[in-house]
Amino acid sequence: MAGIKFEIIKHIGVLSENAKGWKKEINLISWNDREAKYDIRDWDPEHEKMSKGITLSKDELDQLFIIMKETNE
Repeated sequence: MAGIKFEIIKHIGVLSENAKGWKKEINLISWNDREAKYDIRDWDPEHEKMSKGITLSKDELDQLFIIMKETNE
């Protein structure tokens, strides 16, 4: 993506992989030199191209875990 700077601070895990080798990952990423946030999106094998995704703060990620736990009870 032109004009967007990113740095994957920590690779957390792969959620899935499609037939073309793109992987849906959760990572801790710093976008445009800002504070790192949790990020879920598809990446090409070289981590050069990406799909649209969702970025969450630590508080939002914690709230997501609470909601997911409640829905699984």
